[in-house]
Formats: sequence, C-alpha cells, structure tokens
Amino acid sequence: MNVIEKLLIIGFVWPEPNSSAAGARMMQLISFFKEEGYEITFASPALDSDFMVDLNLLGVEKKGISLNCASFDIFVKELNPTIVLFDRFMMEEQFGWRVAESCPNALRLLDTEDLHCLRVARQKAFKEQRLFELSDLFYEDVAKREIASILRCDLSLMISEFEIDLLNAIFKIDGSLLYYLPLLLNVNEIPNLLELPSFEERKDFVFIGNFYHEPNWNAVQYLKESIWPSIKKQLPEAVLNIYGAYPSQKVVQLNNDKEGFLIKGRAENACDVVKESRVVLAPLRFGAGIKGKLLEAMQFGTPSVTTSIGAESMRANLDWNGFVEDNSEFFANKAIELYQDRNKWIQAQRNGIEIIKNRYLRSLFEDDFKELIQSVKANLVQHRMNNFMGELLHHHTLKSTKYMSKWIEEKNKF
Repeated sequence: MNVIEKLLIIGFVWPEPNSSAAGARMMQLISFFKEEGYEITFASPALDSDFMVDLNLLGVEKKGISLNCASFDIFVKELNPTIVLFDRFMMEEQFGWRVAESCPNALRLLDTEDLHCLRVARQKAFKEQRLFELSDLFYEDVAKREIASILRCDLSLMISEFEIDLLNAIFKIDGSLLYYLPLLLNVNEIPNLLELPSFEERKDFVFIGNFYHEPNWNAVQYLKESIWPSIKKQLPEAVLNIYGAYPSQKVVQLNNDKEGFLIKGRAENACDVVKESRVVLAPLRFGAGIKGKLLEAMQFGTPSVTTSIGAESMRANLDWNGFVEDNSEFFANKAIELYQDRNKWIQAQRNGIEIIKNRYLRSLFEDDFKELIQSVKANLVQHRMNNFMGELLHHHTLKSTKYMSKWIEEKNKF
C-alpha cells in the first residue's frame, strides 16, 4: 500500500501571486509538490486578503491557525505531515518547536524568500548614509534570529547564490543545509519575441513592485527625486507608470500628471503592463534576494535598467537585459539610450531570454531538488546528527521560545 505523502506549509501570509514575487514563488513550490503527489495543507495565522489565491481550487486545504496556542499541536499531530515548509524564518520561530515536538520525524524546510538580515542591514546602512559592510550583519538581532532558524531546519531554500556564499563564508553554515532554488519558469513561459509587441509598438517606462516592501518605496522616491527629471527633460513625451500592490497615501501623493510621473496602483495584469512598456526602471538601493520584477521584464521581452543590488545573483556571467548602473545620472542616460536605440533594445531583449534559458528554467532544477528531498528524508537521523549546532539550538533556544509561548497562551486566557 502506498503511503500518502503530506506537506504542511506554514505561511507568513496567504499567497498573492499577482502582488509579489514571494507569492509567485510560493505557488511554484505548491505546484512542484502537487506534481510529486503530495497532499498539501496551507496553514497561516494571517487574516484573509482580497487578493489571496483560492487554494481550494488548487486542491490545497486551507487552515487558519493561531499564534501561541496549543490548538496547533493537536492539529499538526493529527495531520502528521511528511514535510513541513516554513514560509520565512518568523514562522519557524513561532511554530518550529511545536512541529519538532509533535512531528519529530517530519522533514523541516525553510523557504527564506530572501535573506532578511542582509536586507535589513543594507537598509540601515543606507539610512545612515554610509556603505554597507558585511560586518554590519553581526550587529543585527534579525541576523541572530534568522541564522538560528536556518540551523534548526533540515534544509533552507535559497534564491540567491550570493546569499549562499555569504552564509557559507560569514556565518559558516554548512552547504548541506542550503539549497539554491531560484524563481522558476516553465519552458512554455519563454516568450517568442516575434509574438510580443515590437520596439515601435511599445512606449513609456514602467516600475512595478509591492509597496509593502521598503526597497520598492525607496526606489520610487529615488526615481521621483533624482532620475525621472533627467529622463523627462530629454524625452518630454514619455511617461513613467508606477504600478504596485498596496500603495499608501504617501505613494499616491507622488502622482504628477504634468511631470509624467503616474501612480497607477495595483496592476490588474502585470503581463500586459510590462509587455506594453518599452523599458523597466528598477533603481533599487538596498534589498536582498533576486528580483521578480526583473525576471518578469525578461519574460515579457522588456529591457530594464537597474542597479547592482537589483541585478545581484540574477545573471552570473551573462550580459544583462539592458543596463546596470548605480549612479543616478548614468542610470538616467542609459535609460534614455535604451529607450531610443532600437538595436540596443533588441539585443537587451535577447540577453534576457538567454538569462532565462540558462538560469531560471524549472527543468534545470526539478530533478535535482526531487532527489535531494528524497535523500534527506531517507537519511534524516544522520543528517541531523551532522548538524549538531542545529540540534543544540533546538535544545536550548527553543526551550525559551516554547515557555514564552506557553506563558503568552496562559496570559491570553484571562
């Protein structure tokens, strides 16, 4: 009799694939495990949102869970999952010890999305108007929490090779605990450039990004203050369309029709918005991970101009899908050049397709990932023995987390 494999995903939020790259990433993981025959339950303490995907239509059971509540212990013990996937380290902090106690034989995976401590440290350095240094990471409480979470898990999924190298070199995390799995595309998602709008059929610039994400809000400010005025001066007929989920009032207030700086809010169809634009602008000054908006630009045949932070870990040694510039004046000039030069624009388009084919096709990763999951599951006891620091953290660190949670649970009864 075949044993039914079960996957429990503990989500930080309910997936919104049309709102963020994190949502799209989660859908890719669900798709992978679904095709492998897993019964999937997606549980989250988050409130429902208007734009969350209908998990039931995907054959995924949806389950609301509570923080600091023993009801989760009963739920997870009855479910008895083969694998538990934590969506970001905060969920592992909250529920990891409960999973370890109730389902000790379940494989514990962490999907980091990006390395939060890197993003936070870079943002802090930026706000202090100084260059980020790797030593900054040692002074961040987020780093201590996140690294501890990585050590406690059996395997962490990383979307950035730069971040894997950083974890290896700076924090001495063993490579057996990390697996490179970037954002992925199927072969049928590689565009035929001849079927996309041509250079002549496209117009204007576009920025797209979820405004809950601080690097996106900062990039829009940067565009408004330092980059777009230079572009608009040389291309007076062009406009910059700013799209993104959850724009706050401070974002909306930047809208200026006269300047051609238009805040459009959530894009009903990101594909149409990007493929109708001639150039994507993404002047990200801090952040981490790889950027869904830039992979999306390649996918829809739209060249981009970004920064070294934006392009980090995305292209290896391949030519970029446009230009990478960190100076605001150079950034604006390259954006204008790409907008006006048809030959460079077409070459940038082709570069983007090569990057997708060589780095983001699902077929490049799925067999290896499948084999790794099976191997770690089959040798879980030895795998954990090899990760003694992780077992030590389970013994000590999570004892404090456990009893703090139990204290909060008791307090909430009054």
